[in-house]
Amino acid sequence: MINQMSAVSSRFVLMLMLLRRTAASRPLSRLVPAAVLALLAGGLAAAPALAAPEHGGPGYGDPYFPADGNGGIDVQHYDIHDRYRFGRGRLSGRTSLTVVATQDLSSFNLDFLLPVRRAQVDGVAAVVTRPRRHEVRIEPTAPLLEGQEFTVRVSYSGRPGPVAYDGERNWLADRHEVVAMNQPHMAPWWFPSNDHPGDKALMDISITVPRGKQVVANGRLVDRERRGSLLTHHWRADEPMATYLAMFAAGPFHVENSRVDGLPVRLAVSKRLDGARYRGSLRMLRRTPELLRELQGDLGDYPFATAGGLVTSLPVSFALENQTMPTYFWVGRGDWDWLVVHEQAHQWFGDSVAIERWRDIWLNEGAASFMEVRHDELDNGPTGNRWLTREWRQRRPGDSFWRLEIADPGADRIFATPVYLRGAMTFQALRNRIGEDDFWALLREWVSVHEGGNASTEDFEALAESVSGVQLDGFFDAWIHSGTRPAHTEDNGLS
Repeated sequence: MINQMSAVSSRFVLMLMLLRRTAASRPLSRLVPAAVLALLAGGLAAAPALAAPEHGGPGYGDPYFPADGNGGIDVQHYDIHDRYRFGRGRLSGRTSLTVVATQDLSSFNLDFLLPVRRAQVDGVAAVVTRPRRHEVRIEPTAPLLEGQEFTVRVSYSGRPGPVAYDGERNWLADRHEVVAMNQPHMAPWWFPSNDHPGDKALMDISITVPRGKQVVANGRLVDRERRGSLLTHHWRADEPMATYLAMFAAGPFHVENSRVDGLPVRLAVSKRLDGARYRGSLRMLRRTPELLRELQGDLGDYPFATAGGLVTSLPVSFALENQTMPTYFWVGRGDWDWLVVHEQAHQWFGDSVAIERWRDIWLNEGAASFMEVRHDELDNGPTGNRWLTREWRQRRPGDSFWRLEIADPGADRIFATPVYLRGAMTFQALRNRIGEDDFWALLREWVSVHEGGNASTEDFEALAESVSGVQLDGFFDAWIHSGTRPAHTEDNGLS
Protein backbone atom coordinates (compact mmCIF):
# COMPACT_ATOMS: atom_id res chain seq x y z
CA MET A 1 0.00 0.00 0.00
CA ILE A 2 2.81 2.49 0.77
CA ASN A 3 4.51 1.79 -2.57
CA GLN A 4 1.24 2.33 -4.39
CA MET A 5 0.63 5.58 -2.53
CA SER A 6 4.03 6.93 -3.50
CA ALA A 7 2.86 6.79 -7.12
CA VAL A 8 -0.18 9.03 -6.61
CA SER A 9 -0.61 11.09 -9.77
CA SER A 10 -1.08 14.81 -10.17
CA ARG A 11 -4.69 14.11 -11.22
CA PHE A 12 -5.56 13.03 -7.66
CA VAL A 13 -3.86 16.06 -6.16
CA LEU A 14 -5.73 18.38 -8.51
CA MET A 15 -8.93 16.53 -7.73
CA LEU A 16 -8.50 17.38 -4.07
CA MET A 17 -7.90 21.01 -4.98
CA LEU A 18 -11.14 21.06 -6.95
CA LEU A 19 -13.03 19.40 -4.12
CA ARG A 20 -11.78 22.03 -1.67
CA ARG A 21 -13.56 24.66 -3.75
CA THR A 22 -16.93 23.12 -2.88
CA ALA A 23 -16.10 22.08 0.67
CA ALA A 24 -17.38 25.36 2.11
CA SER A 25 -20.92 24.52 1.04
CA ARG A 26 -20.81 20.72 1.29
CA PRO A 27 -18.63 18.58 3.57
CA LEU A 28 -15.94 16.74 1.66
CA SER A 29 -17.06 13.48 3.23
CA ARG A 30 -20.35 13.75 1.28
CA LEU A 31 -18.53 14.09 -2.01
CA VAL A 32 -15.93 11.32 -1.74
CA PRO A 33 -16.07 8.00 0.16
CA ALA A 34 -14.08 7.97 3.39
CA ALA A 35 -11.81 5.18 2.18
CA VAL A 36 -10.83 7.20 -0.89
CA LEU A 37 -10.18 10.28 1.24
CA ALA A 38 -7.95 8.29 3.53
CA LEU A 39 -6.10 6.81 0.54
CA LEU A 40 -5.52 10.22 -1.02
CA ALA A 41 -4.56 11.94 2.21
CA GLY A 42 -2.13 9.22 3.15
CA GLY A 43 -0.51 9.31 -0.24
CA LEU A 44 0.09 13.02 -0.41
CA ALA A 45 2.96 12.96 2.04
CA ALA A 46 4.82 10.41 -0.04
CA ALA A 47 3.93 11.81 -3.46
CA PRO A 48 6.78 13.16 -5.60
CA ALA A 49 6.97 16.83 -6.63
CA LEU A 50 4.27 17.63 -9.18
CA ALA A 51 4.27 19.89 -12.20
CA ALA A 52 1.93 22.81 -11.61
CA PRO A 53 -0.98 23.49 -13.98
CA GLU A 54 -0.03 26.04 -16.62
CA HIS A 55 -1.58 28.95 -18.43
CA GLY A 56 -3.28 27.88 -21.64
CA GLY A 57 -1.30 30.18 -23.91
CA PRO A 58 -2.33 33.24 -25.92
CA GLY A 59 -2.65 31.69 -29.40
CA TYR A 60 -3.97 28.69 -31.31
CA GLY A 61 -0.70 28.14 -33.16
CA ASP A 62 -1.51 29.57 -36.59
CA PRO A 63 1.61 31.36 -37.91
CA TYR A 64 -0.49 33.80 -39.95
CA PHE A 65 -2.29 35.16 -36.90
CA PRO A 66 -0.34 34.08 -33.81
CA ALA A 67 -2.65 35.94 -31.38
CA ASP A 68 -5.83 34.33 -32.73
CA GLY A 69 -7.40 31.57 -30.71
CA ASN A 70 -6.05 30.24 -27.45
CA GLY A 71 -4.20 27.24 -26.13
CA GLY A 72 -5.48 24.71 -23.62
CA ILE A 73 -9.20 24.96 -24.41
CA ASP A 74 -11.70 23.40 -26.79
CA VAL A 75 -15.03 25.24 -26.88
CA GLN A 76 -18.09 23.03 -27.35
CA HIS A 77 -20.88 25.61 -27.25
CA TYR A 78 -21.50 29.36 -27.09
CA ASP A 79 -24.65 30.82 -25.55
CA ILE A 80 -24.55 34.50 -26.54
CA HIS A 81 -26.95 37.09 -25.05
CA ASP A 82 -26.33 40.58 -26.43
CA ARG A 83 -28.31 43.79 -26.38
CA TYR A 84 -27.60 46.52 -28.91
CA ARG A 85 -28.54 50.18 -28.41
CA PHE A 86 -28.64 51.85 -31.81
CA GLY A 87 -28.60 55.45 -30.68
CA ARG A 88 -25.53 55.02 -28.47
CA GLY A 89 -23.84 52.34 -30.54
CA ARG A 90 -23.45 50.34 -27.35
CA LEU A 91 -23.41 46.56 -27.02
CA SER A 92 -23.79 44.82 -23.67
CA GLY A 93 -24.32 41.24 -22.76
CA ARG A 94 -23.10 37.97 -21.42
CA THR A 95 -21.78 34.86 -23.09
CA SER A 96 -21.58 31.41 -21.54
CA LEU A 97 -19.05 29.02 -23.05
CA THR A 98 -19.03 25.27 -22.49
CA VAL A 99 -15.36 24.31 -22.66
CA VAL A 100 -13.18 21.21 -22.38
CA ALA A 101 -9.65 21.70 -21.01
CA THR A 102 -7.02 20.17 -23.29
CA GLN A 103 -4.35 20.43 -20.58
CA ASP A 104 -4.16 21.09 -16.87
CA LEU A 105 -4.94 24.81 -16.63
CA SER A 106 -4.19 27.47 -14.07
CA SER A 107 -5.72 30.09 -16.40
CA PHE A 108 -6.72 30.57 -20.03
CA ASN A 109 -7.41 33.32 -22.55
CA LEU A 110 -10.39 34.32 -24.65
CA ASP A 111 -10.30 36.65 -27.66
CA PHE A 112 -12.40 39.74 -26.96
CA LEU A 113 -12.11 43.48 -27.49
CA LEU A 114 -14.81 45.05 -25.29
CA PRO A 115 -14.46 45.88 -21.58
CA VAL A 116 -15.28 42.90 -19.34
CA ARG A 117 -17.30 43.46 -16.17
CA ARG A 118 -16.86 40.06 -14.57
CA ALA A 119 -16.31 36.37 -15.28
CA GLN A 120 -17.25 33.13 -13.59
CA VAL A 121 -16.01 29.57 -13.99
CA ASP A 122 -18.60 26.96 -13.00
CA GLY A 123 -20.50 29.66 -11.16
CA VAL A 124 -17.55 30.87 -9.08
CA ALA A 125 -16.06 34.33 -9.59
CA ALA A 126 -12.76 34.27 -11.49
CA VAL A 127 -9.94 36.79 -11.74
CA VAL A 128 -10.01 38.73 -15.03
CA THR A 129 -7.00 40.53 -16.50
CA ARG A 130 -6.14 41.85 -19.97
CA PRO A 131 -2.53 41.03 -20.90
CA ARG A 132 -3.07 42.33 -24.47
CA ARG A 133 -5.70 44.48 -26.17
CA HIS A 134 -7.16 41.41 -27.87
CA GLU A 135 -6.89 38.96 -24.96
CA VAL A 136 -8.91 38.44 -21.80
CA ARG A 137 -7.19 36.17 -19.27
CA ILE A 138 -9.41 34.24 -16.88
CA GLU A 139 -7.99 32.60 -13.76
CA PRO A 140 -10.36 30.29 -11.88
CA THR A 141 -10.09 29.79 -8.12
CA ALA A 142 -8.94 26.19 -8.60
CA PRO A 143 -7.04 24.49 -11.44
CA LEU A 144 -8.88 22.82 -14.30
CA LEU A 145 -7.94 19.26 -15.23
CA GLU A 146 -7.16 18.01 -18.71
CA GLY A 147 -10.38 16.57 -20.12
CA GLN A 148 -12.57 18.44 -17.65
CA GLU A 149 -15.69 20.16 -19.02
CA PHE A 150 -16.46 23.51 -17.45
CA THR A 151 -18.59 26.60 -18.06
CA VAL A 152 -17.26 30.14 -18.41
CA ARG A 153 -19.62 33.09 -18.16
CA VAL A 154 -18.37 36.52 -19.20
CA SER A 155 -20.32 39.77 -18.82
CA TYR A 156 -19.33 42.87 -20.80
CA SER A 157 -20.36 46.25 -22.14
CA GLY A 158 -18.82 48.71 -24.58
CA ARG A 159 -18.95 50.48 -27.92
CA PRO A 160 -17.61 48.22 -30.68
CA GLY A 161 -17.66 50.94 -33.36
CA PRO A 162 -14.42 52.73 -32.43
CA VAL A 163 -12.51 49.52 -31.66
CA ALA A 164 -9.67 48.50 -33.98
CA TYR A 165 -7.60 45.33 -33.97
CA ASP A 166 -4.79 44.16 -36.27
CA GLY A 167 -5.50 47.08 -38.60
CA GLU A 168 -9.19 46.18 -38.82
CA ARG A 169 -12.14 48.29 -37.70
CA ASN A 170 -14.90 45.79 -38.40
CA TRP A 171 -18.04 46.99 -36.65
CA LEU A 172 -20.66 47.94 -39.25
CA ALA A 173 -23.61 49.96 -37.98
CA ASP A 174 -25.54 53.22 -38.12
CA ARG A 175 -28.51 54.52 -36.12
CA HIS A 176 -30.90 52.19 -37.95
CA GLU A 177 -29.09 48.98 -38.83
CA VAL A 178 -26.23 46.78 -37.65
CA VAL A 179 -24.59 43.71 -39.14
CA ALA A 180 -21.70 41.64 -37.74
CA MET A 181 -19.84 40.36 -40.81
CA ASN A 182 -16.14 40.25 -41.63
CA GLN A 183 -13.16 37.98 -42.20
CA PRO A 184 -10.76 36.80 -40.81
CA HIS A 185 -11.88 38.53 -37.58
CA MET A 186 -15.36 39.47 -36.36
CA ALA A 187 -16.30 37.58 -33.20
CA PRO A 188 -14.11 39.62 -30.78
CA TRP A 189 -16.25 42.71 -31.43
CA TRP A 190 -19.41 41.07 -30.04
CA PHE A 191 -18.67 37.93 -28.02
CA PRO A 192 -15.66 36.36 -26.24
CA SER A 193 -14.39 33.31 -28.08
CA ASN A 194 -11.62 30.97 -29.09
CA ASP A 195 -11.31 32.82 -32.37
CA HIS A 196 -9.74 30.41 -34.84
CA PRO A 197 -11.45 28.20 -37.47
CA GLY A 198 -9.79 25.17 -35.88
CA ASP A 199 -12.14 25.34 -32.89
CA LYS A 200 -15.69 25.01 -34.20
CA ALA A 201 -18.62 24.96 -31.78
CA LEU A 202 -22.40 24.96 -31.57
CA MET A 203 -24.02 28.35 -30.97
CA ASP A 204 -27.13 29.91 -29.52
CA ILE A 205 -27.40 33.61 -30.37
CA SER A 206 -29.91 35.81 -28.55
CA ILE A 207 -30.05 39.47 -29.59
CA THR A 208 -32.19 42.08 -27.85
CA VAL A 209 -33.20 45.22 -29.78
CA PRO A 210 -36.16 47.62 -29.76
CA ARG A 211 -39.46 46.27 -31.00
CA GLY A 212 -39.91 46.98 -34.68
CA LYS A 213 -36.41 45.77 -35.57
CA GLN A 214 -35.92 42.39 -37.22
CA VAL A 215 -32.98 40.21 -36.15
CA VAL A 216 -31.36 37.66 -38.43
CA ALA A 217 -28.61 35.27 -37.34
CA ASN A 218 -27.16 31.84 -38.09
CA GLY A 219 -29.36 28.77 -38.09
CA ARG A 220 -33.02 28.83 -37.15
CA LEU A 221 -35.18 31.21 -35.16
CA VAL A 222 -36.09 29.42 -31.93
CA ASP A 223 -38.04 32.05 -30.02
CA ARG A 224 -38.96 35.70 -29.60
CA GLU A 225 -39.47 37.15 -26.12
CA ARG A 226 -41.00 40.57 -25.52
CA ARG A 227 -40.05 42.67 -22.49
CA GLY A 228 -41.65 46.08 -22.58
CA SER A 229 -40.28 48.00 -25.55
CA LEU A 230 -37.60 45.37 -26.23
CA LEU A 231 -37.71 42.12 -28.16
CA THR A 232 -35.18 39.29 -27.81
CA HIS A 233 -34.66 37.06 -30.84
CA HIS A 234 -33.14 33.65 -30.11
CA TRP A 235 -31.39 31.86 -32.97
CA ARG A 236 -29.71 28.45 -32.86
CA ALA A 237 -27.03 26.93 -35.11
CA ASP A 238 -27.53 23.16 -35.09
CA GLU A 239 -24.13 22.36 -36.60
CA PRO A 240 -20.59 23.30 -35.45
CA MET A 241 -19.41 26.69 -36.71
CA ALA A 242 -16.17 28.65 -36.91
CA THR A 243 -16.34 31.86 -34.90
CA TYR A 244 -15.68 34.22 -37.84
CA LEU A 245 -18.76 32.78 -39.58
CA ALA A 246 -21.09 33.68 -36.71
CA MET A 247 -23.26 36.67 -37.56
CA PHE A 248 -26.26 38.72 -36.60
CA ALA A 249 -28.00 41.63 -38.24
CA ALA A 250 -30.68 43.89 -36.81
CA GLY A 251 -32.71 46.52 -38.57
CA PRO A 252 -35.80 47.15 -40.66
CA PHE A 253 -35.65 44.05 -42.87
CA HIS A 254 -38.15 42.56 -45.26
CA VAL A 255 -38.07 38.81 -44.58
CA GLU A 256 -39.29 36.02 -46.86
CA ASN A 257 -39.42 32.29 -46.18
CA SER A 258 -39.28 29.57 -48.81
CA ARG A 259 -38.06 26.00 -49.22
CA VAL A 260 -35.94 23.96 -51.57
CA ASP A 261 -36.63 20.23 -51.44
CA GLY A 262 -37.83 20.59 -47.85
CA LEU A 263 -34.92 22.78 -46.73
CA PRO A 264 -36.07 26.03 -45.04
CA VAL A 265 -34.65 29.14 -46.73
CA ARG A 266 -34.91 32.58 -45.08
CA LEU A 267 -34.15 35.71 -47.10
CA ALA A 268 -33.85 39.24 -45.70
CA VAL A 269 -33.39 42.59 -47.46
CA SER A 270 -33.00 45.97 -45.78
CA LYS A 271 -36.04 48.18 -46.25
CA ARG A 272 -33.72 51.18 -46.17
CA LEU A 273 -32.60 50.48 -49.73
CA ASP A 274 -34.22 52.63 -52.40
CA GLY A 275 -36.52 51.17 -55.06
CA ALA A 276 -34.04 49.93 -57.68
CA ARG A 277 -31.53 48.64 -55.12
CA TYR A 278 -34.23 46.99 -53.06
CA ARG A 279 -35.80 45.26 -56.07
CA GLY A 280 -32.43 44.18 -57.48
CA SER A 281 -31.26 42.78 -54.15
CA LEU A 282 -34.50 40.92 -53.54
CA ARG A 283 -34.40 39.53 -57.07
CA MET A 284 -30.86 38.27 -56.46
CA LEU A 285 -31.75 36.59 -53.14
CA ARG A 286 -34.83 34.92 -54.60
CA ARG A 287 -32.52 32.94 -56.87
CA THR A 288 -31.08 31.19 -53.82
CA PRO A 289 -33.36 28.10 -53.76
CA GLU A 290 -32.80 27.30 -57.43
CA LEU A 291 -29.05 27.83 -57.21
CA LEU A 292 -28.85 25.66 -54.10
CA ARG A 293 -30.61 22.89 -56.02
CA GLU A 294 -27.99 23.25 -58.76
CA LEU A 295 -25.12 23.06 -56.27
CA GLN A 296 -26.61 19.98 -54.62
CA GLY A 297 -26.61 18.28 -58.01
CA ASP A 298 -22.82 18.51 -58.07
CA LEU A 299 -21.81 18.47 -54.41
CA GLY A 300 -24.46 16.38 -52.68
CA ASP A 301 -26.90 17.32 -49.97
CA TYR A 302 -26.71 20.81 -48.48
CA PRO A 303 -24.74 20.38 -45.23
CA PHE A 304 -26.93 22.37 -42.82
CA ALA A 305 -30.49 22.36 -41.47
CA THR A 306 -31.34 25.83 -42.83
CA ALA A 307 -30.23 28.17 -45.62
CA GLY A 308 -30.67 31.82 -46.44
CA GLY A 309 -29.15 35.16 -47.28
CA LEU A 310 -29.21 38.80 -46.19
CA VAL A 311 -28.62 42.10 -48.02
CA THR A 312 -27.68 45.09 -45.88
CA SER A 313 -28.03 48.76 -46.73
CA LEU A 314 -24.82 49.55 -44.83
CA PRO A 315 -21.73 50.52 -46.86
CA VAL A 316 -20.02 47.17 -47.31
CA SER A 317 -18.02 46.29 -50.43
CA PHE A 318 -17.89 42.51 -50.04
CA ALA A 319 -20.12 39.49 -49.50
CA LEU A 320 -19.35 36.83 -46.89
CA GLU A 321 -20.27 33.17 -46.48
CA ASN A 322 -21.67 33.41 -42.94
CA GLN A 323 -22.86 29.90 -42.10
CA THR A 324 -26.47 29.32 -43.28
CA MET A 325 -26.94 33.09 -43.71
CA PRO A 326 -24.49 34.63 -46.24
CA THR A 327 -24.38 38.40 -46.18
CA TYR A 328 -24.32 40.49 -49.37
CA PHE A 329 -23.85 44.08 -50.47
CA TRP A 330 -26.80 45.65 -52.27
CA VAL A 331 -27.08 45.20 -56.04
CA GLY A 332 -29.06 46.78 -58.84
CA ARG A 333 -29.92 45.43 -62.26
CA GLY A 334 -28.06 42.59 -63.90
CA ASP A 335 -27.33 38.91 -63.38
CA TRP A 336 -25.92 38.27 -59.91
CA ASP A 337 -26.22 34.50 -59.91
CA TRP A 338 -22.43 34.18 -59.76
CA LEU A 339 -22.34 35.99 -56.41
CA VAL A 340 -25.01 33.78 -54.85
CA VAL A 341 -23.33 30.66 -56.24
CA HIS A 342 -20.00 31.71 -54.74
CA GLU A 343 -21.31 32.35 -51.22
CA GLN A 344 -23.60 29.32 -51.20
CA ALA A 345 -20.82 27.06 -52.48
CA HIS A 346 -18.88 28.15 -49.40
CA GLN A 347 -21.49 26.40 -47.26
CA TRP A 348 -19.82 23.17 -48.39
CA PHE A 349 -16.28 24.53 -48.90
CA GLY A 350 -15.27 26.74 -45.98
CA ASP A 351 -18.24 26.40 -43.63
CA SER A 352 -19.07 22.71 -43.29
CA VAL A 353 -15.47 21.80 -44.17
CA ALA A 354 -13.46 24.59 -42.57
CA ILE A 355 -9.79 25.28 -43.11
CA GLU A 356 -7.29 23.87 -40.65
CA ARG A 357 -5.01 26.92 -40.94
CA TRP A 358 -5.45 30.26 -42.65
CA ARG A 359 -2.83 29.32 -45.24
CA ASP A 360 -5.32 26.74 -46.57
CA ILE A 361 -7.82 29.38 -47.64
CA TRP A 362 -7.30 28.67 -51.35
CA LEU A 363 -9.41 25.54 -50.77
CA ASN A 364 -12.37 27.73 -49.76
CA GLU A 365 -12.02 30.50 -52.30
CA GLY A 366 -10.77 28.36 -55.16
CA ALA A 367 -13.65 25.92 -54.84
CA ALA A 368 -16.30 28.66 -54.56
CA SER A 369 -14.84 30.51 -57.56
CA PHE A 370 -14.71 27.28 -59.55
CA MET A 371 -18.40 26.66 -58.85
CA GLU A 372 -19.07 30.05 -60.49
CA VAL A 373 -17.38 28.66 -63.62
CA ARG A 374 -19.42 25.50 -63.31
CA HIS A 375 -22.63 27.54 -63.10
CA ASP A 376 -21.75 29.40 -66.30
CA GLU A 377 -21.04 26.05 -67.96
CA LEU A 378 -24.46 24.70 -66.95
CA ASP A 379 -26.07 27.96 -68.09
CA ASN A 380 -24.83 27.48 -71.68
CA GLY A 381 -21.65 29.45 -71.12
CA PRO A 382 -18.13 28.32 -72.02
CA THR A 383 -16.98 24.94 -70.76
CA GLY A 384 -14.69 24.87 -67.76
CA ASN A 385 -11.82 23.77 -69.98
CA ARG A 386 -12.30 26.66 -72.41
CA TRP A 387 -12.39 29.05 -69.48
CA LEU A 388 -9.18 27.57 -68.05
CA THR A 389 -7.35 27.77 -71.37
CA ARG A 390 -8.37 31.39 -71.85
CA GLU A 391 -7.28 32.43 -68.34
CA TRP A 392 -3.94 30.61 -68.70
CA ARG A 393 -3.17 32.22 -72.07
CA GLN A 394 -4.11 35.74 -70.94
CA ARG A 395 -1.33 35.80 -68.35
CA ARG A 396 2.22 35.55 -69.63
CA PRO A 397 4.92 33.65 -67.71
CA GLY A 398 6.31 36.76 -66.01
CA ASP A 399 2.92 38.05 -64.87
CA SER A 400 2.73 38.80 -61.14
CA PHE A 401 -0.40 36.66 -61.09
CA TRP A 402 1.80 33.56 -61.14
CA ARG A 403 4.30 34.63 -58.50
CA LEU A 404 2.12 33.99 -55.47
CA GLU A 405 2.29 30.50 -53.96
CA ILE A 406 -1.42 30.17 -53.28
CA ALA A 407 -1.05 27.26 -50.84
CA ASP A 408 0.97 29.62 -48.61
CA PRO A 409 0.16 33.19 -49.70
CA GLY A 410 1.09 34.95 -46.46
CA ALA A 411 -1.20 36.60 -43.94
CA ASP A 412 -1.46 39.85 -45.91
CA ARG A 413 -2.34 38.07 -49.17
CA ILE A 414 -5.03 35.57 -48.15
CA PHE A 415 -7.61 37.54 -50.15
CA ALA A 416 -5.38 38.25 -53.15
CA THR A 417 -6.85 37.66 -56.61
CA PRO A 418 -4.66 34.60 -57.38
CA VAL A 419 -5.97 32.82 -54.28
CA TYR A 420 -9.44 32.99 -55.84
CA LEU A 421 -8.71 32.74 -59.54
CA ARG A 422 -5.68 30.44 -59.58
CA GLY A 423 -7.51 28.39 -56.98
CA ALA A 424 -10.44 28.00 -59.39
CA MET A 425 -8.04 27.20 -62.22
CA THR A 426 -6.47 24.50 -60.07
CA PHE A 427 -9.85 22.84 -59.57
CA GLN A 428 -10.62 22.89 -63.31
CA ALA A 429 -7.13 21.66 -64.19
CA LEU A 430 -7.56 18.82 -61.68
CA ARG A 431 -10.89 18.02 -63.34
CA ASN A 432 -9.07 17.71 -66.65
CA ARG A 433 -6.22 15.69 -65.12
CA ILE A 434 -8.20 12.98 -63.29
CA GLY A 435 -11.36 12.94 -65.40
CA GLU A 436 -14.98 13.95 -64.90
CA ASP A 437 -16.15 10.99 -62.82
CA ASP A 438 -13.24 10.95 -60.39
CA PHE A 439 -13.27 14.74 -60.02
CA TRP A 440 -16.90 15.00 -58.91
CA ALA A 441 -16.48 11.88 -56.77
CA LEU A 442 -13.53 13.65 -55.10
CA LEU A 443 -15.52 16.78 -54.30
CA ARG A 444 -18.42 14.78 -52.89
CA GLU A 445 -16.14 12.61 -50.79
CA TRP A 446 -14.24 15.68 -49.54
CA VAL A 447 -17.38 17.36 -48.20
CA SER A 448 -18.69 14.07 -46.83
CA VAL A 449 -15.55 12.82 -45.07
CA HIS A 450 -14.77 16.19 -43.47
CA GLU A 451 -18.35 17.37 -42.88
CA GLY A 452 -18.58 19.51 -39.75
CA GLY A 453 -14.80 19.53 -39.27
CA ASN A 454 -11.54 20.96 -40.55
CA ALA A 455 -9.13 19.92 -43.27
CA SER A 456 -5.90 21.08 -44.89
CA THR A 457 -4.25 21.35 -48.28
CA GLU A 458 -2.31 18.17 -47.52
CA ASP A 459 -5.59 16.37 -46.77
CA PHE A 460 -7.01 17.46 -50.13
CA GLU A 461 -3.94 16.36 -52.05
CA ALA A 462 -3.98 12.96 -50.37
CA LEU A 463 -7.69 12.43 -51.03
CA ALA A 464 -7.32 13.44 -54.68
CA GLU A 465 -4.64 10.77 -55.16
CA SER A 466 -6.69 8.19 -53.26
CA VAL A 467 -9.88 8.75 -55.26
CA SER A 468 -8.20 8.99 -58.66
CA GLY A 469 -5.36 6.50 -58.22
CA VAL A 470 -3.10 9.10 -59.89
CA GLN A 471 0.17 10.38 -58.43
CA LEU A 472 -0.36 14.15 -58.30
CA ASP A 473 2.69 15.63 -56.54
CA GLY A 474 3.89 17.29 -59.74
CA PHE A 475 0.42 18.62 -60.52
CA PHE A 476 -0.04 20.32 -57.15
CA ASP A 477 3.54 21.59 -57.12
CA ALA A 478 2.89 23.31 -60.44
CA TRP A 479 -0.45 24.85 -59.52
CA ILE A 480 -0.37 25.77 -55.83
CA HIS A 481 3.17 25.30 -54.47
CA SER A 482 5.17 27.36 -56.94
CA GLY A 483 5.51 30.96 -58.08
CA THR A 484 5.68 30.26 -61.81
CA ARG A 485 3.12 29.59 -64.53
CA PRO A 486 2.34 25.87 -64.90
CA ALA A 487 3.70 24.34 -68.09
CA HIS A 488 1.15 23.63 -70.81
CA THR A 489 1.12 19.85 -70.39
CA GLU A 490 -1.48 17.13 -69.96
CA ASP A 491 0.02 16.27 -66.57
CA ASN A 492 -0.86 19.80 -65.48
CA GLY A 493 -4.41 19.47 -66.82
CA LEU A 494 -3.72 21.72 -69.81
CA SER A 495 -4.15 20.48 -73.34
